[in-house]
Amino acid sequence: MLPDQRRRVKVRRKGTLRQWLTLALLVYFLICAVSIIGNGFKIAAGEHAAQLFEFAVNPFIGLMIGIVATALIQSSSTVTSVIVAFVAGGLPVATAVPMIMGANIGTTVTNTLVSLGHVRDKAEFRRAFSAATVHDFFNLLAVAVFLPIEIIFHPLEKLALSASSMLYGDADLSMGSVNIIGMATRPITSTVENVAMNLPTIAGGIAMIVFGIAVIFLAIRYIGALLRVLMVGRAKNIMHNAIGRGPITGIASGAMVTFLVQSSSTTTSLMVPLAGSGTFSLRQIYPFTLGTNIGTTFTALLAATAVTGATAILALEIALVHLFFNLFAVAVIFGLPFLRPLPVKGAEWLGRIASERKVLAAAWVLGVFIAIPAILIAFTTLL
Repeated sequence: MLPDQRRRVKVRRKGTLRQWLTLALLVYFLICAVSIIGNGFKIAAGEHAAQLFEFAVNPFIGLMIGIVATALIQSSSTVTSVIVAFVAGGLPVATAVPMIMGANIGTTVTNTLVSLGHVRDKAEFRRAFSAATVHDFFNLLAVAVFLPIEIIFHPLEKLALSASSMLYGDADLSMGSVNIIGMATRPITSTVENVAMNLPTIAGGIAMIVFGIAVIFLAIRYIGALLRVLMVGRAKNIMHNAIGRGPITGIASGAMVTFLVQSSSTTTSLMVPLAGSGTFSLRQIYPFTLGTNIGTTFTALLAATAVTGATAILALEIALVHLFFNLFAVAVIFGLPFLRPLPVKGAEWLGRIASERKVLAAAWVLGVFIAIPAILIAFTTLL
């Protein structure tokens, strides 16, 4: 190897190391932010935390809030991390469950918007829009199946509580002096709390909440950007090698790629051009899309590790609800022959009519992710 080549390799390695260190620092800030939000809610609400969340007691309002928030932010990872922090601050788990489900629906708006880039070619747009909206239809069907069951019987909440109790037993999750994460984040969280205490109690708590949400948003945004640089090449190879090899491989690789890039929106957006070009069919891409729902649950689980004290087990519980909901949705909808083809048929139908009348594609995006949820929130609130 020539000296210039060795120098370039050395510089590239230093750059990669710097990126990994930056990534680790961003994850640290993400964990700190979750703890800050939880503490902020406790300070702001005091003994009135339950009253603070009365607006979302109606599960349909919670569902719509999850959809709109995720569609506007275009990051289910951000929304689910904030929901975990809300639970740490006093939001009842039963109220948070529909929000988690709504976040699953809202996150699909990104790849649907990406498909609009193929609008000039009718056949290409039909394939791309179908590939994007199969995720929409699957998540809508999953909520339609599981939300009524959850409202009546609470199986996800009960299972997640049992699992979190098994993981931590009867011990306080903070475990006093042996909680490594709590010890690591305490310098940041204590500093922010001390600064906020210079304000009146409620104002200080609100300031902590706003600051924590801003940090989560920025941390996840830049984590995604770094991972796209570091991992997307590898993720693309996994995706190309796995799609078309069978449904189980497709689901597993979808989960793996999303875990690597920490963004289901990025993963599904990578698939849209492949579908639009005809490289892969909708039925080949469908299982891969389902895997992305599973892979994206890692962020909420990571966020839950930041919570200490009495509410720590509840934060883990809602993170596990997110995981179990997506696992069971894949098992039930994809596992049952009469449910499995419904998202594909819905996506093919919508892609066909949207390619004929482009305005319907825009109406779908605005209606499903913004207008209908906003109208339902307003209508339900007035009742």
